[in-house]
Amino acid sequence: MAKTDLQGTVDLLVLKTLAQTGELHGYGIVLHIQTASDELLRVEEGSLYPALHRMEQNGWISASWALTETNRRAKYYKLTAAGRKHLQEVEKNFEQLVKGVRAMLRYA
Repeated sequence: MAKTDLQGTVDLLVLKTLAQTGELHGYGIVLHIQTASDELLRVEEGSLYPALHRMEQNGWISASWALTETNRRAKYYKLTAAGRKHLQEVEKNFEQLVKGVRAMLRYA
């Protein structure tokens, strides 16, 4: 069984967001995660930007500069083919983590 930890949760949330939306800047990613999770999940910028940088270095996302809706320059991120493949692995591993936590919660 693959090792699963909560540290990789930010990666999962970001990759899933980009799979769902196509392309977003950092603040847009934060907003999407909050909205899609009914305000239950928040990713702080201090966690987001190092994760984006690492994911870009790993080839899971690509980035380009463009103007936002408010004419501000921002870096936009999108999922690569390698990122889609990695997302599938991360989702599978996370499902195993959830299954394990549920088993622990039921354990008497």
